[in-house]
Amino acid sequence: MLCIKNGLIYTMTQKEPIKGDVLIEDGKIRGIGANLEIPEGTEVIDAEGLEVYPGFVEAHCHTGLDGYGIGYEGRDYCELNDLVTPQLRAIDGINPFDPCFRHAREAGVTCIGTGPGSADVLGGTFAAVKTAGKRIDKMVVKYPVAMKCAFGENPKNCYQDKGDTSRMTTAALLRNELFKAKAYMEKKEAAGDDVQKQPEFNLKLESLIPVLKKEIPLKAHAHQANDIFTALRIAKEFGLDITLEHVTEGHMIADELAGEHVPMAVGPTLTHATKFELQNKSWTTPGVLASMGCQVSIITDAPVIPQEYLPLCAGLAVKAGMDEFDALKAITINPAKHLGVEDRVGSLEVGKDGDVVVMSGSPLKVESLVKWVVIDGVVVYNN
Repeated sequence: MLCIKNGLIYTMTQKEPIKGDVLIEDGKIRGIGANLEIPEGTEVIDAEGLEVYPGFVEAHCHTGLDGYGIGYEGRDYCELNDLVTPQLRAIDGINPFDPCFRHAREAGVTCIGTGPGSADVLGGTFAAVKTAGKRIDKMVVKYPVAMKCAFGENPKNCYQDKGDTSRMTTAALLRNELFKAKAYMEKKEAAGDDVQKQPEFNLKLESLIPVLKKEIPLKAHAHQANDIFTALRIAKEFGLDITLEHVTEGHMIADELAGEHVPMAVGPTLTHATKFELQNKSWTTPGVLASMGCQVSIITDAPVIPQEYLPLCAGLAVKAGMDEFDALKAITINPAKHLGVEDRVGSLEVGKDGDVVVMSGSPLKVESLVKWVVIDGVVVYNN
């Protein structure tokens, strides 16, 4: 058992903090409040004068798939021989020994959504994983959490000599694969247990059935406003769930997005506008969207921005006008909801995973230090 005692606790279930203790047993939170009874033999962390937060969560990155260096060796985040690869699974490529995992957890980032990049029209499935561990199978919080698809410049640029030179082509390729998967699924269902009537097995189409059944959403890479609307249009055509990733021009269409009730992950913003579609990048975007009632997560898209700067990105959004509580939610409970793991992480509540960050001050302030990080009730870092 572990008790974090006498801290100022930000549960993320309410705006105001409470002074008290967090008791963790068998990796789960068993109690939160003042003067909890602490069983004999419990490890105690004295958090007097410190602030206690749920482990930070990132909704969208490529940690473990896009590692150190610029060479071919560490790059496993995109398949560049095929435009359409829904059959790829993040867990088959993630390297738990990527140093970026250590850097993330030492900054208090305890759970991440990681998976394929945006070169492909359909890139494969994302996983929600903890940032501590040696074997990915034991780090998984939920798999799969989403099916990656991409709009805009990346598919065009990566495949301009292999069949995709326009946004229209990207959209058509996605629609075509969804239509094929729908017909494949319907044939399977109509055939029932009759093996003779079953369609020939197709791993690509098989991988899209959970999307069509709304068991997982499309995770749509879209920066420009027109790409965002194309992603929403296609999702509606097929009756799919969808999350929006990057949403760079979201502040320009916030009035439209407010009525869509779709989770949005905003970023990476702490970078130069390296592409035409990033020309309207702004730190105001997450705050504008949140003020309109949108569910907003802030992302680093690591390694585009090192993942340890996730709290810094939230702080810069506050500097640009975002409400502080909205910014804290954008790196805790909102990304947990975005990934569909809010029953496990994202807030400090009894029954949830014992993922806790103890800090010298607010994570939104650059001078604040991480003092302890706990994942599943185990201290993985202390300073």
